[in-house]
Amino acid sequence: MSYNPGIEPTQGAEMESRPSPQALGLRKRVMPYKSMSLDEFARHVGMDARMVRKLADRGRLPGQKIAGQWRFNRARVTEWLQQEMHSLDEQRLIEVERAMGTGEDSDGPALIATELIGLEGIDLQLPARTRNSVLREVIKLAGRTGLLWDEKGLLRAVGKREQMYSTALPNGVAIPHPRQPMPYATAEPLICVARVPGGIAFGSPDRKLTDLFFLICNHDDRYHLRVLARLVRMLDTATLDSLRTDESPEEALETLIESERQVVARLHK
Repeated sequence: MSYNPGIEPTQGAEMESRPSPQALGLRKRVMPYKSMSLDEFARHVGMDARMVRKLADRGRLPGQKIAGQWRFNRARVTEWLQQEMHSLDEQRLIEVERAMGTGEDSDGPALIATELIGLEGIDLQLPARTRNSVLREVIKLAGRTGLLWDEKGLLRAVGKREQMYSTALPNGVAIPHPRQPMPYATAEPLICVARVPGGIAFGSPDRKLTDLFFLICNHDDRYHLRVLARLVRMLDTATLDSLRTDESPEEALETLIESERQVVARLHK
């Protein structure tokens, strides 16, 4: 039985007992969206403080001067990084990935992107022809993983995010995700992969069609940005060409795993 918020049980019906996220031992993560100094911002995104100051002075960073000192709101910084991620070069993406890491890979490099992808979360024939139908179908795909708790809430959040600006990239890829982490939407972080044969108009900056979609749903902003940086590094031309010809979810997942192994090798050189 799926949970439908806002639907009351009929008279005399017994509500099914279901554990809450709190009962399952999950706690709401308090998002530290506080103001950061220039030096804190530099450490947060893995940049040199002198470069941060130059970019801020040129109006290229989401900050404001208060009493002569630059201040950066963490929520706005997260949004800025999400928008700019696809335009960063390999070295900057590596710096972001390292800055967002926690040092948990001491026993070896983790495949932090593909470990979030299951075969049941891959559909190479997504039945969608419009932007809205893509979002609906990719959220349904997330539901098939068995990890999705709030289908309507996630669809609403992803839709609002796309209304702000499209997550489509110039290479035929889009990476839909909520504007802010949703720790109560899924049992655990996940990525779903979908291919729409022929592609659709999804707001790509180059006005071309988008045919590959990667839905990301994470539980905190730092991990989300780390995974996003890793995914952008993985999606090179060879990987995308392979994903467009792979004939099964197994082949697609193997393509992505091999790509991630290669970028991890470059990360640890």
